[in-house]
Amino acid sequence: MDKKIAIDIASQLLKIKAVTLSPKEPFTWASGIKSPIYTDNRLTIAYPKFRQTIAEDLALLIKEKYPEVEVIGGVATAGIPHATGVSNILDLPLNYVRPKKKDHGKKGQIEGRCQTGDKVVLIDDLISTGGSILKAVNAVRETGAEVIGTVAIFSYDLPESTTNFATAETKLYTLTDFPTLIQVAKEQGYIEENDTELLEQWYKNPEGWCK
Repeated sequence: MDKKIAIDIASQLLKIKAVTLSPKEPFTWASGIKSPIYTDNRLTIAYPKFRQTIAEDLALLIKEKYPEVEVIGGVATAGIPHATGVSNILDLPLNYVRPKKKDHGKKGQIEGRCQTGDKVVLIDDLISTGGSILKAVNAVRETGAEVIGTVAIFSYDLPESTTNFATAETKLYTLTDFPTLIQVAKEQGYIEENDTELLEQWYKNPEGWCK
């Protein structure tokens, strides 16, 4: 992870309020985990300059980590606009992957280019446990294409996601992550000094943090 890019992206996410920090009144995730942070990176598509910056930074990351890439894939729905931007910059074919197959027509799950032997990099907007993007990885692999890796804008950097990606034998690189975000939020006054400890406690033990 490029430190300057990580700090710049975290700063912009906080500025547009894509990330909300509320350590005193935590959010409840779908999994039931109480969390002091809520991330909605879908807001990034409303800011053309920032959206372009994200695409350029993801393209640089992909060129560095996966130079053999042949196809860019987006995880529906939040990963699609960013994958589109990257595919334009790299001048590569594009696909996107639904959470599940359609129940009508050809009943497909993947739209766009996805052929046997293709070397694909999948893009999502954020990573919590990795469930969504890893389902997309499996769907692409089922076509005979090769997922050479994944990238995302932001990761909570939780142990469960590290385990899940290792089990799936899939690499992940992100532009920024939770530790960087908290550092930037503290330095720029988005959170109070005494909130930092609560956020760090959650990061170390998200499932048992608020029980």
